[in-house]
Amino acid sequence: MHAEETGETAVYTHGHHESVLRSHRWRTAANSAAYLIGELRPGMAVLDVGCGPGTITADLAELVAPDGRVTAVDAAGDVLEQAARYARERGLADAVTFATADVHALPFPDDSFDVVHAHQVLQHVGDPVRALREMRRVCRPGGIVAARDADYAAMTWYPAEPGLDEWLGLYRRVARANGGEPDAGRRLLSWAREAGFSKVAPSATAWCFATREETAWWSSLWADRTTASAYASLATASGHASPEGLAAIGEAWHRWAAAPDAWFSVLNGEILARA
Repeated sequence: MHAEETGETAVYTHGHHESVLRSHRWRTAANSAAYLIGELRPGMAVLDVGCGPGTITADLAELVAPDGRVTAVDAAGDVLEQAARYARERGLADAVTFATADVHALPFPDDSFDVVHAHQVLQHVGDPVRALREMRRVCRPGGIVAARDADYAAMTWYPAEPGLDEWLGLYRRVARANGGEPDAGRRLLSWAREAGFSKVAPSATAWCFATREETAWWSSLWADRTTASAYASLATASGHASPEGLAAIGEAWHRWAAAPDAWFSVLNGEILARA
């Protein structure tokens, strides 16, 4: 999420290159919001913050059907067009409303939604505590603010590959230089308490990529992201890496995936906070 209009300095490190959306389109409520599913009921009003291409959004809309409604917001208008098209393809055009918005200053009245959801958003914003306060403001009393974010320092893989060690260190440096916090997962509970929530249920779940198909997919999207996305441009423009260094990291991703026993896990922190 961008925050230029509110004076925040964070920018979305990944951008919306095809390699980024390739990952985002894989996400579903089942693999990315299972901790929230049990709280959803037909008829609820849901706000999906940082919706990206809308795959989780569409699942949320189905879960609150038939009388519920989802409002989905993102800072990037081009990705919202993709999300709206996906909702139409799923037959959900009348169940989801899309709009551009900054999570630091949401354009909705107080107490507008039963559930406010953000997936992989708070790691990218300039002020995650302020963002959570805004999410709380637009959530009805007794409602739920739900957030899930990866924790990059907790990512782990096998076999050892020095190039992936370089990737992890570089990504964390670039993300922090952009005003974000790549190790957000472990901080969600602390941020929620600082934002004024007294009832917070924290949890953690992991994505695991271990089949040959999964590791080929995961390595390919990160190799492409490292060399061709907005992240690559930010890394070189800021002096954190050279094009040659990024190319070497991309090659390391492919070397790692070629191992017959390649395995990668992404730890995600989660919170269900009562408004």
